[in-house]
Amino acid sequence: MNILVAGGAGFIGSNLCASLIKDGHKVVILDNLSTGSLANIRDLEYGTYTFVNEDVRTCDLGGIISIAIDVIINLACIASPKAYYKQPVDTLMTSVLGTKNLLDYALTQNAMLIQASTSEIYGDPNVDILEETYNGNVSCTGPRACYDEGKRAAETLCMDYIRTHKMDVRIIRIFNTYGPKMNSADGRAIPEFINKALKSESIEIYGSGDQTRSFMFIDDLIKVVKQLIKSDVRFDTPINIGNPYEEHTINELAGIIKTLTHSDVPVVHLSGLEDDPRKRKPSILKAERVISWKPTVSLKDGLCKTIQYFRQND
Repeated sequence: MNILVAGGAGFIGSNLCASLIKDGHKVVILDNLSTGSLANIRDLEYGTYTFVNEDVRTCDLGGIISIAIDVIINLACIASPKAYYKQPVDTLMTSVLGTKNLLDYALTQNAMLIQASTSEIYGDPNVDILEETYNGNVSCTGPRACYDEGKRAAETLCMDYIRTHKMDVRIIRIFNTYGPKMNSADGRAIPEFINKALKSESIEIYGSGDQTRSFMFIDDLIKVVKQLIKSDVRFDTPINIGNPYEEHTINELAGIIKTLTHSDVPVVHLSGLEDDPRKRKPSILKAERVISWKPTVSLKDGLCKTIQYFRQND
């Protein structure tokens, strides 16, 4: 297949592109490198992909891509809190305008579009387990709203295109994902903690550290995206993709990383962040039922692979 990956030079995108190329697909990587990096794709075999350095919001996709596209995967968005606090308008508009541009292009190609949404659309939930029918508890004016509301608006666009044009659009709400090629300086907990532990520096936690997240290794996410590409089963409403078996507090996460890195660095608690969700755990019953998927990589195994990557590359 010919596959366009928007945001293909980022953490998730570069890992996905490597796997797609290994499977024999022809890949077009679209990325303006605002947060992605050429270093993430430098190990891809020369001649197996095309790189397009353009802004997904404004580029003329039909004019710059010379081959027919079968599948579009939209991963293009600023996703780290540090970055979207600094670039809130770009974050919001990438989700909205970028998604619309890709949807319009998908129409011309009669292509499937896989839309990467996020668990952030649920905000700070007041339920313990997040099902797709939960509408969320989201601030539309807080500092995280540029990301949360941008992704919610992108889902709305996708649903409107499905209803209006009968398109094959598949929305996946991705929960906290980690693995090799994460940016250790982008403010997300796992790369930040690993980086600090390996450098024998204090691990900093915002707030009490009692807030929970459900951590999914990148390989499990790649597996489900590849299943979607091959599947003829269409679904017209979003599906949660995450690992409910690995829900941990941020304090627990710091302790696990200290153990796996053989580090005894202190943990320092800082003031909490505004609108930081207290709990995040997905129900994946719909994913199990509709696409026969569930995660298989344990947090310990995934962290060991991630730590090895940071030891070798940072």
